[in-house]
Amino acid sequence: MIDSHCHLADKQFLHDLEEIIIHARDAGVDHIITIADTLEEGERCIEIAMKYSSRLHDATKKYPNIFATVGVHPHNATQWRMTNGQAPTIKLRSLLESSTKVVAVGEIGLDYHYMNSPKVIQQNAFKEQLQLAKELGLPAVIHSREALEDTWNIIRETCPEKCVLHCCTEQWKNVKRFIDAGYFLSFTGIATYPKSDEIRHTIRECPLNQIMIETDAPYLPPEALRVQKGTRVRNEPANVLEIAKCIAETKGISLEEVDRITTRNAIKFFTLPS
Repeated sequence: MIDSHCHLADKQFLHDLEEIIIHARDAGVDHIITIADTLEEGERCIEIAMKYSSRLHDATKKYPNIFATVGVHPHNATQWRMTNGQAPTIKLRSLLESSTKVVAVGEIGLDYHYMNSPKVIQQNAFKEQLQLAKELGLPAVIHSREALEDTWNIIRETCPEKCVLHCCTEQWKNVKRFIDAGYFLSFTGIATYPKSDEIRHTIRECPLNQIMIETDAPYLPPEALRVQKGTRVRNEPANVLEIAKCIAETKGISLEEVDRITTRNAIKFFTLPS
């Protein structure tokens, strides 16, 4: 099983990252994609991927295979500017080409809910990062919140070879065009929430061979794990199993089939060793 999107570089994992990674492996998670929101976090993601790759064959620890992405999240799009006379694309390109452990550009996109960065800055950062992904032949991990039309228009303009709409919460009628274009949808623990009927409808309609599963950890724990002893819990990659169970139940198919096909999808999408 693959957690195709989590944030191992997040400060919430600072003190027990190794235990979190081992827990994921013991839960059957063979691969983890750790996602960056800034260029600095991208460096940390690469460090994590490289560190645990060197320990992959430690039979006493059972480390999963970890890969990284690098990109600038729309919340941080104001970072997408000249720094010390250097264009941000130069730094991003350098990180993307620095290791075979870097498998995608992301998390990039648009977020009009919080508007932490002005629209035009978000759009420029998104477009330029998509163009670089296309140039380097890398997939793109897309964040879109309350910005689906602009997200689609920029994707249609740049025509990346591969992209995934991460943490999909959209109605099927609005994201069917992504599927028709050959792109992917990825689902999180939000799909397990009681009021997420529209998301589960999208899951039912979406072909399984264009679905990936993710935790977005440490955020968005699945319903069964959201609160323990009256306290909201931190999500972790081991919980990707709960999303797989939700998809299996929603589609009326076996958990084994969901595991097999979503794993195959992620391996192909990110060009991972099988």
